[in-house]
Amino acid sequence: MTSLCFGSWVIEMSAPTLSINGACATLTLQRPEQANRLEPEDLAVVCEHIDAVNSNAEVCVLRLQSTGRYFCSGFDIGSIGNGSRSGGPAAAPIPSFDEMVNRLEDARPVTIAVLQGGVYGGATDLVLACDFRLGTAEVDMFMPAARLGLHFYRRGLERYVSRLGLDQAKRLFLTAERIGADEMKAIGFLTELLPADGLLARAEILTATLCSHAPLAVLGMKKHLNRIARVALDADELQRDITSTLQSQDLREGRAAWAAKRAPVFKGQ
Repeated sequence: MTSLCFGSWVIEMSAPTLSINGACATLTLQRPEQANRLEPEDLAVVCEHIDAVNSNAEVCVLRLQSTGRYFCSGFDIGSIGNGSRSGGPAAAPIPSFDEMVNRLEDARPVTIAVLQGGVYGGATDLVLACDFRLGTAEVDMFMPAARLGLHFYRRGLERYVSRLGLDQAKRLFLTAERIGADEMKAIGFLTELLPADGLLARAEILTATLCSHAPLAVLGMKKHLNRIARVALDADELQRDITSTLQSQDLREGRAAWAAKRAPVFKGQ
């Protein structure tokens, strides 16, 4: 398979890719023949993609999607517990799976998971780390940690509890029960349940809506809402961000547009 150099890594062409189109970035998982399983090297690639998006001030939305029948079957089970990349003791360390997922939750842009198929194992946490989760009737999920003898990591447990509630988190973790799309929507795993032929169109509409609003307000509130959910709010930083919007050109533009009954043109300033 063709390889390319990505930073300090040599990666296969089937590794996750990043494309940026104006204010929207798209991170795509593309190992459909393996149900888009994430390999150890993919973790560093995803982290570098997120870093690239964070450093691009124009990007307001990051979409996570995949190719093929399944969305993602999680992390390569055979690699669980390996702390460094193969190649000897001098090889560069790879991020852990939870570090990669935490990086996604903490990403600067608003994140949208676009789910066309099954979501399994660690991929369920990857999806819960996103701000919006759009799925179709073909989506199902299960968390097999208990079946594998694996104790899940802290922030993953926190995401399950904060997004789904304690009872559902216990049920999904402790029983490893598989549930379908209707129940995923009912418990809050899916933000929206859509027909298959309307999934991408809805993702485009949601992206356009988010990008049309004031970036300082949208991105600031996304960040602090996530911290509130984790009981990790930085009150001083929250106040600085509130003050920044009160003094911003965007607030003046928003007021003027509201008064003139026109669409605002925000610049993130």
